[in-house]
Amino acid sequence: MDMLWSGWGDPAKAAPLPESVTGLLRDLLGVTPRAGGPAALDDIEVPESPLAPEAHRALAGALADPGALVTDAETRVRHTRGKSTPDLLRIRAGEVDDIPAAVLLPASHDEVLAVLRVCAEHQVGAVPFGGGTSVVGGLAPERTVFVALDLRRMDALLDLDEVSRTATLQPGLRAPAAEALLNARGYTLGHFPQSFEWATVGGFAAARSSGQASAGYGRFDEMVLGTTVATPEGTWEAGRAPRSAAGPDLRQLVLGSEGAFGVITAVTVRIRPLPRERHYEGWRFASFEAGAAALRRIAQDGPRPTVLRLSDETETFIGLAQPDRIGSADAGGTSGCLAVVGYEGTAAANEACRAGVHEALLAAGGEYAGREPGDRWAHGRYNAPYLRDALLDAGAFAETLETAAFWSAIPALYQDVRQALTTALTEAGTPPLVMCHISHVYENGASLYFTVVSAQGKDPVAHWAPAKHAANEAILAAGGTISHHHGVGTDHRDWYAREAGPLGVRVLQAVKAEVDPAGVLNPGILVPVRHP
Repeated sequence: MDMLWSGWGDPAKAAPLPESVTGLLRDLLGVTPRAGGPAALDDIEVPESPLAPEAHRALAGALADPGALVTDAETRVRHTRGKSTPDLLRIRAGEVDDIPAAVLLPASHDEVLAVLRVCAEHQVGAVPFGGGTSVVGGLAPERTVFVALDLRRMDALLDLDEVSRTATLQPGLRAPAAEALLNARGYTLGHFPQSFEWATVGGFAAARSSGQASAGYGRFDEMVLGTTVATPEGTWEAGRAPRSAAGPDLRQLVLGSEGAFGVITAVTVRIRPLPRERHYEGWRFASFEAGAAALRRIAQDGPRPTVLRLSDETETFIGLAQPDRIGSADAGGTSGCLAVVGYEGTAAANEACRAGVHEALLAAGGEYAGREPGDRWAHGRYNAPYLRDALLDAGAFAETLETAAFWSAIPALYQDVRQALTTALTEAGTPPLVMCHISHVYENGASLYFTVVSAQGKDPVAHWAPAKHAANEAILAAGGTISHHHGVGTDHRDWYAREAGPLGVRVLQAVKAEVDPAGVLNPGILVPVRHP
């Protein structure tokens, strides 16, 4: 099944907002429905493929299946850009000026190699495409003629080493399919980001994804033990042991490279036994400050549960901590902040961890809220993107952004980003509702994930740009990283260059020059194009 072209996920799961929510949006933010709905896919004016005949023939010759090179309008539209709110608004308006010239479906590492060599020879950009869930411009290269490499045919579990507890997976495996294959053997990857239903293994590695159970299982880049990458210059393999002192770890150049250094064709990851029991529960704190201090205590001193997250006062009141409940009679409406804690493992291990966590959270001023809030969160944990679609349909603008910092910088970072967003959007005539949560914690710091809702304004894409710019500036000024897990793409590239520094950027450009001298790998993504 393909994802909804004008929104998120399974079209069958899309649902309109309840009247209680549309009324709240109208009264609180001045949101009114926009005239007309999204353009029909068939009504979008799609330009002819600009792929030159000789390039078309060469690319087709690199693939064993003649049907693996597709240029029809619908397929190209479905591979245009990603799923950020500006992406969706533009595609709904019928804007496809950065549509791929063709979609290729390679079935093996060797076919990807052959395709990339042709792309280099004919100066055709190559954009790896997994689930299409990028929200930072990672699928919109700076190249007029480019092709999308849809990796869905590369979807196998290549190897499972039960002694070492590792699995080698192909990049086109969607997360649910990867989990199903591992679960059948008694294992789990333990990676459950909000994009879980649609994102792929290759995308997780390419963007340094972080899942909702990262407190227990770790980020995806912490799971990766080895990578195989196809480049125009040949095959690049990294990682032959769990840890090594044999020079810099080249896996780290692949992880987070977003297709700019090559196409990931296999990933070896560590796996864990399938948990026998999952238990989620809720806690309440008087303030975000108090809740954050409690999470820091757990992250630093333990015991650490599998899931540990905290919504601020606004997110708790609105009910976004439990997306499937928004609009119900008992949604949100409570004071303080909701925390969700989850435990996955054996019954004995979970109970031992719970005992220590309860002691710590009670000592930090927390109030136990029982299992119901945790179970509600678990039930609706993948629903927020569908809610975003419904908000857009209702005439609201809804977008997210995230960052991370050391614990000492979290309070100022939280306040400064909220203020930057509020000021920019209020000055644009669309005062926003800004919500935030902590969903990834570390011994030394945490992430902050912001959700912004406002009226769309006359030009919703243009009205968001100054606010996003202001938030990015506030993030760097307050000591945060420009992205904790969404990635860089084109949206964050200029700020990432400042974060990395001039010398760091030149190091990345030098790597790209070696693996991609023709500059065809996702051009303009991650690092600025290097001009002689």
